[in-house]
Amino acid sequence: MSFRFENLEVWQLALKLSNEVDMLSQKFPEREKFSLSSQIKSAADSIVLNIA
Repeated sequence: MSFRFENLEVWQLALKLSNEVDMLSQKFPEREKFSLSSQIKSAADSIVLNIA
């Protein structure tokens, strides 16, 4: 029997946060799309991946 990290509430919340960050970063100005936006999205994704 393997451990399913998808069942962890903390992982589910981190995934929601990551999705919200993605949606929010789409509203950033064009000049920030490839600098600040990518760093914030990467950090949010990293939370989910580190829990997994």
